[in-house]
Amino acid sequence: MRIDKFLNAVNITKRRAVAEDMLEHKVVFINGLAVKKAKEVKVGDIIEIKYLENSDKFEVLQIPTTKSTPKSKMDEFVKKI
Repeated sequence: MRIDKFLNAVNITKRRAVAEDMLEHKVVFINGLAVKKAKEVKVGDIIEIKYLENSDKFEVLQIPTTKSTPKSKMDEFVKKI
C-alpha cells in the first residue's frame, strides 16, 4: 500500500490530502529516508513524522485491506514507538 493511502487508512492523518502535503514537504520518513507519496509501505517499516519541535514514530504491524479502518483498530496496524 502506498504511504499516502496508508497514513489515511490507519488514521495517522485525517485526510489523504494532508498526508500528501506532508510528503511533499519532506516531513515523513520511512526507515530514516524521506519518501514520496508513491512509496510502498511494508510490515516492519518504521514511519517517522517530524514536526517543528518533536516527532512521532510508528512501526507498521499490518497492512490494511480496506480504504479506512476504525480509529479503535489503529493499534492492530501500527505501534507508536
